[in-house]
Amino acid sequence: MTSQTISPLTRNAPTLLARTVGHLRRIWPAGSDNRSSSELSLSPELEQSDLEQLIKWMDGCLLHEGDEVTARNRAVILGRSYLMLNEQGRSRFLLLLAERYGIDNDHVEQCFQLWKTAPGQYEQQLREALDPARMKLLTQFNGLPEGVKFLVDMRSELLRLKKSYPQLSALEADLKRLLISWFDIGLLQLEEISWQSSAELLEKLIAYEAVHEIQSWDDLKNRLDSDRRCFAFFHPNMPNEPLIFVEVALVKGLADNVQALLDETAPLQDIQQADTAIFYSISNAQQGLAGISFGNFLIKRVVARLQQEHPQLQQFSTLSPMPGFCRWLEQLDTSELSQLPGGKQWLQHKDTSASDSETQNPSPESRDSLLSLACHYLSQVKGRSHFSKDPVAHFHLSNGAQIAQLNWLADSSIKGLQQSAGIMVNYLYQLPDIEARSQNYDQQGKVSLAQNLKPLLKAHK
Repeated sequence: MTSQTISPLTRNAPTLLARTVGHLRRIWPAGSDNRSSSELSLSPELEQSDLEQLIKWMDGCLLHEGDEVTARNRAVILGRSYLMLNEQGRSRFLLLLAERYGIDNDHVEQCFQLWKTAPGQYEQQLREALDPARMKLLTQFNGLPEGVKFLVDMRSELLRLKKSYPQLSALEADLKRLLISWFDIGLLQLEEISWQSSAELLEKLIAYEAVHEIQSWDDLKNRLDSDRRCFAFFHPNMPNEPLIFVEVALVKGLADNVQALLDETAPLQDIQQADTAIFYSISNAQQGLAGISFGNFLIKRVVARLQQEHPQLQQFSTLSPMPGFCRWLEQLDTSELSQLPGGKQWLQHKDTSASDSETQNPSPESRDSLLSLACHYLSQVKGRSHFSKDPVAHFHLSNGAQIAQLNWLADSSIKGLQQSAGIMVNYLYQLPDIEARSQNYDQQGKVSLAQNLKPLLKAHK
């Protein structure tokens, strides 16, 4: 690949979704029975006049018994028809699936009454009645080529649409339940992505990178050089689609600046001298699998593999952003801020600063106050239940990491300054302590904070 700037279209994940749609249209033929395929001809908008034949087709899929070839052909035609719809048409398709093919409450009541009279005899019948009819329709796609990817993308669309159509929430939850059963961690395969991987896979790596945008093919090559590693989880039914991937730098000591870490002109590290593996980017690649956790398993699997391949490694750490820090800071009023570590100093500095947005252009004078506030934010500010408000902190703390180091101006990119005032965090994974720290955090919300950071919680009040 030649060195060049990556275009926004190449970088854009929706472009990959469009390619998936086009690919599925090609590999899902209309069916060997051309007369059958013509029976489901829908307008792109799925007009009201199309609904009757669509309902008849869906009912046929549900009522059909025994003939797997016919069932497969009907599922192919239904899937192709969905892919040929525009956004409005797909919304109507999903609303029909959600509202017409849910649980039959009358049938559930009948089965429940039978179960009460003879639980052992009617238990299975009651279980089946509690499963919405649409689950059978969704499951039929599993047997198609890349049908699992089709359903993952369908859930991605549902996650977006249910904000406007709350009645889609139950359908989205059903599909999530189905995907959880199919994406059991025991089925996932850990693979290394290298510069020798296929161009298709490398392009997806560029598009799905969510933490530090890949700027060029030289940038990508640098991230896959001999002192770097990239690992991803794959599912057997989605062999060309990474589910989640982590980028790793093999260095000496804790890395404290992401621009230095990603500098294409920096000399290669001698990995025999490296004692630390820095996990500097973890990206979920499939929006349709949101809420189905792989990250904690990925880190542990990668740590085990790196230990095996590079026994000289002594430390496993991240270099992570604080994506919610500046937003939290801006929401505090003066009285709240004045009670926090570093708060009074920060208020005084803001009053005398010439910058309209000091967090996006932090000066050396604001260093101590912002670090104290960042330490408080990470270790003391709670979101849901007793968990850390910051999503990245929550992820690593729940996996058993310790907040080990705060790094001033570690990310000077526009995104880094806007979200985190340029501050980045080293979360340290100390293998003997991972399980205990994870349990303490999950059960009590107890945050493991390095001893050298604790004075920041008391200073400058």
